[in-house]
Amino acid sequence: MRYAFIGLGNLGKHLAASLLRAEIEVTVHDLDKQAAESLVEMGAQWAASPKDAAEAADSVITCLPSPAAAVAVLTGENGAFEGLGAGGTWIEMSTNDQHEVERLAGIAAGQGIATLEAPVTGGVHKAASGEITVLVGGEEAVYEAHLPALRAMGGAVFHMGPLGSASVIKVITNMLAFIHLVAAGEALMLAKKGGLDLKQSFEAIQASSGNSFVHETESQVILSGSYNIGFTLDLACKDLGFAQQFGREFGVPLELAGLTEQIFKRAQARYGGDAWSPKVVQLLEDALGTELRAPGFPEVLEA
Repeated sequence: MRYAFIGLGNLGKHLAASLLRAEIEVTVHDLDKQAAESLVEMGAQWAASPKDAAEAADSVITCLPSPAAAVAVLTGENGAFEGLGAGGTWIEMSTNDQHEVERLAGIAAGQGIATLEAPVTGGVHKAASGEITVLVGGEEAVYEAHLPALRAMGGAVFHMGPLGSASVIKVITNMLAFIHLVAAGEALMLAKKGGLDLKQSFEAIQASSGNSFVHETESQVILSGSYNIGFTLDLACKDLGFAQQFGREFGVPLELAGLTEQIFKRAQARYGGDAWSPKVVQLLEDALGTELRAPGFPEVLEA
């Protein structure tokens, strides 16, 4: 199976690299050609457009920052659907709007192209090590056909059900992560203001009933002062917006998610959408004039 991988951002470049390490043939494309340099050195082929990438492959994987970007890449001028032949598969690994995925899947189906949604969760460092979790929605037979590639990119792979299922669970996991991030910042500030050593407090929380994956990972880059988790405030606000959309659609009041969304929007307005998502905790640091720093924590999490 030959894959075209389009979108070589913080996540995509690592996912594509995992395919290459598994000796899967990959053609890559991105608006920034420099983003592909390390992948080309690993053996990937470069394509000048999404259409060219798709023509060189049996299936197309997209990992893009927004639904609008996916529409442009797939259906725009020199789009991937134009280059991908009948019998191919489009695999959407972005966190996309459920209804937009279903709409684009309908366009693909009209051209004889199958669709899988396969968003990932666990962080950029997990993508780099090939251990990220992959959440898949789509027909069972299509899922089985691409399972070797999905397993090459991820550690745990879950087939959540029909198309649309993965979009829902991915938004749920991200919603929880953002709530946990705000809570972790408040907890660390309580420890700081209470006169506790922050390194020891980090370890005590990690060993307690209050621990979370977000504390174990994102608290570290808060304490180092880099905030670099490889995920931006713009992306966080986008995903929290998806959560609110599902809440309205399913009739579920999301009070904590709603409050968290407003906190993230304040951070986005203050620090800019390109700032890393843990910068949301800096709102509290700035308000109290107190930095949350401790020695021995990494600038970037290791793979």
